[in-house]
Amino acid sequence: MTLRDVKVDQTVSVVKLHGEGATKKRIMDMGITKGTSIYVRKVAPLGDPVEVTVRGYELSLRKADAEMIEVK
Repeated sequence: MTLRDVKVDQTVSVVKLHGEGATKKRIMDMGITKGTSIYVRKVAPLGDPVEVTVRGYELSLRKADAEMIEVK
């Protein structure tokens, strides 16, 4: 399951980051690393972007980036 599949008001934990290079590094720089807890706050009407809370701050992620984050 990826972060894109998570419903609003659910909290999940990061299992693995997919992707490579600059994209993966950018996601990690935002504080999303293995074992991090992510709370899904809102999803835009068309599904893009997804607003989450990570490490105490709000973050908006594009669908493409959310698909790279495997969660449980």
